[in-house]
Formats: sequence, structure tokens, C-alpha cells
Amino acid sequence: MHGPASSGWLLVALCAATGAYCLLRMRSSVEEQRRAAGGEALMGFGMAAMAVPAAAFTPPSWAWSAYAVVFGAAGLHALWAARTDVRHLHHLVGAGAMVYMAVVMATSPGHGHGGSGVPLLTGILLLYFTVYVLATGARLVPVPAAAGTGGSARWGDRPELARACRLCMGVAMVAMLPAM
Repeated sequence: MHGPASSGWLLVALCAATGAYCLLRMRSSVEEQRRAAGGEALMGFGMAAMAVPAAAFTPPSWAWSAYAVVFGAAGLHALWAARTDVRHLHHLVGAGAMVYMAVVMATSPGHGHGGSGVPLLTGILLLYFTVYVLATGARLVPVPAAAGTGGSARWGDRPELARACRLCMGVAMVAMLPAM
């Protein structure tokens, strides 16, 4: 991504930390948590790699094609998983956004949109992820705990932390899309 180096490194740290927590979630005792966490870890680490400032490291030209293939495969997996659970459609949109960013970075001579204004697909993705971030953030607002519920869930089984990770990746996507 092309923008100020400090914001790029902050995105790298945020996405890498999110990916690391998603790896921790893969140890969950809940099968659906484990399944979703793998794709989210891939997304977090992929976003971290894409967010490295160009001044620090310029990936080889073939890397963008590799990103497109990896996230295209992740998108197909999300599409397959969406047959039984529509929540995987968000993973499909995220993987599609990653493919889109990789293709734009691979095909643009200056690695970016270059033209004036924001392309239509970028605008649609920005709108989707902005709405997603606002909706997810609203669900994180604390509510009083019901009587008799304990907070002894393992780190990998805490749904509010999983939502917070998804929120972080959504925020990172909102930051990365216009920076292409």
C-alpha cells in the first residue's frame, strides 16, 4: 500500500496481531470457531503483508499474482462454506477484496489506481466494509452479564474477541482500499 509509512506500519501491526489471535482461536474446542479462525488468520496475515510500506519493501512482481491465487482459493472455500452458513459470505467479500487489491497492484504501473477519483468497485467495497465496521462495533457495546454466567471462557472461545478481530480487519480494509 502506498501512503505514509507510519500508518502502514500501524496497519501491519494491527493485522499481524489479529492474524496471531486468529491462530490462537484455531485451538478452540468449538469446531465452527476453528474453521472460521483459519480463514481469518490467513486474511490477517495477508493484509499485514500487503500493508508493508513500499518504502520498506517492494514485493516482486509475481507476488501480486500469488496473492490473487491464494485469496481466490480462500474465496472459493468461503463460497463453498456459505452453502451451510451465510456468515461465510463476509469471508467471500473479504477474499474478493483482497483479490481485487492484488490485481490492481499488479496491473497498475505506479501500483495504485492512478486516475482521478475512486473506481466504482473500490467505492462499493468501501461502503460495504464501512457498514460492516459500524455494525460490528455496535455489537461490541457491552451489555450487562446475565446472572449465573461466568467469564471463564478460554481465549480462543471468546466471541467478543473474535468480533473485535473482525472489526480490526474491517477497519484495516477501510484504510487499505483508498490507499491503493
